[in-house]
Amino acid sequence: MPSSVIVASLVAPAGGPASGPPGRLKSLLRTPSVFLFVILAAQLMVVLDTTIVNVALPHIQEGLGLSGGELSWVINGYLLTFGGLLLLGARSGDLLGRRRTFLAGIAIFTVSSLFGGLAVSGWMLLSARAFQGVGAALAAPSSLALLTTIFSDGPQRVRAIGLFTTVSAAGGAIGLVAGGALTQLVSWRWVMFVNVPIGIAVLLVGRIALQETPRRTGHFDIAGAVTSTLGMVGIVFGLVEAGTRGWSSLLTIGSLGVGAFLLGVFVRIETRAEEPIVPLRLFASGTRTTANVSRGLMYAGMYGMFFFVGQFLQDVMGYSPLRTGLCFLPVPAAVFLSSQLVSKVLIRRVHPKVLMMSGISLTVVALLMSTQLHAGASYLQIFLSLVLLGTGSGTALVPLTQAGLAGVEPADAGAASGLVNVTQQVGAALGLAVLVTVLSAAAGHAQLKAGAGVPPHLVHGLDVTFGIAALFGIAALVMVGLLVHLPGVAPAGSSEAELERELAEEAAAAAQEFELVDGEGFEWSGPELVA
Repeated sequence: MPSSVIVASLVAPAGGPASGPPGRLKSLLRTPSVFLFVILAAQLMVVLDTTIVNVALPHIQEGLGLSGGELSWVINGYLLTFGGLLLLGARSGDLLGRRRTFLAGIAIFTVSSLFGGLAVSGWMLLSARAFQGVGAALAAPSSLALLTTIFSDGPQRVRAIGLFTTVSAAGGAIGLVAGGALTQLVSWRWVMFVNVPIGIAVLLVGRIALQETPRRTGHFDIAGAVTSTLGMVGIVFGLVEAGTRGWSSLLTIGSLGVGAFLLGVFVRIETRAEEPIVPLRLFASGTRTTANVSRGLMYAGMYGMFFFVGQFLQDVMGYSPLRTGLCFLPVPAAVFLSSQLVSKVLIRRVHPKVLMMSGISLTVVALLMSTQLHAGASYLQIFLSLVLLGTGSGTALVPLTQAGLAGVEPADAGAASGLVNVTQQVGAALGLAVLVTVLSAAAGHAQLKAGAGVPPHLVHGLDVTFGIAALFGIAALVMVGLLVHLPGVAPAGSSEAELERELAEEAAAAAQEFELVDGEGFEWSGPELVA
């Protein structure tokens, strides 16, 4: 992008000049255009990885001999570490410097991607996915914060954030198509390898282009981050093992018990920590808590649908990986269009609670339609369910974000926005674990697998699984209907400037799966990312 499009002053580095080549090359690499390239490339890499693996799952399963439960960890390993450590990653940027934290995260992500592409066993790939989540948790919170410190307030920042959110919105769609193309033309391993050249470029250029931010004094809540993450891992592991070993298995019972114990320890730590990673006062609002839990329930059903439909299209209907990726494109397109319609038009005319319940209802209908899938199903049926799923999520997520941040004090803006993301990631991981267990029980431990045929009990198991996913949405619908209380649309006499400001914030919050929230100082500087 030419520097004439976005011109901004670079802040002076707080931690001294970055190392790099002297003279003209260093000056060239420190232009706003190069800086923006680094941030956008890093964002694309992180977003790409949330979808690029989905289409490759059947080939990963075949190549490494993974069971259905183990295959779910290809998704959950990333979700749990990314979501669980995101707030700690943001805190690291505050205390250690955002440039340092960002580059460390990209380095971890890149090395983990290389390790995952070289994996010859399931544990190698799952470990790599978990460490990718760690790297993303360090890099993601700092990327947009760095952007807002470089570009000044006004049109320059607006344009830069616009490009950032465009990449965020398009990245999911690019990941679906790229994952299918790479898997079909080369190998599933390239859905991991593709991150390596991008990561190396970001690291090499970023060391020069990025400027360090001032550090704050404070404390890390490492104990809180570790106990919460490991607690959720224990719960998810126990749920997955219940599907393969049964609920009476000592491993199942032990995992669930340890997970619950660690989550109890986490709550106790947060009540005593000097600077807790999740201030428990954020849960005092019923509206905020209900909005976040409902968001998690929505993602529980959505990720389950992506996980199973991707395998169904390839293993049952015989679609190629590339065709499968293209089949999913209605989802990001519908999410983008519906979220833009809501944030720019409907939010000022329709009560937020009505939008939430309408959007959630559409996702429920989409999941119920999926209970009718069978070997002879047409793509039109799947297409309609995917469009409804995308439209429903795009419609509901804008007001759910608004409700999840309602009444938050400025000092808690960063933690509250992070909590929105954590419940989203954890909800997706827990939901997928539950649905994998449901399929295993309902289908008599039969699994979706290429060339294995489609026994009737497996089709029945899928119907039951999607039915349970729809129950997640119904639970969210009931909770929103009973527990969410928000003011209605702005009255006619409201200040036009104030209304436009609120709409701009809500539109930013609706950018695909990314929310931008105004914070203060360097604790959560400017609009902050929740991936």
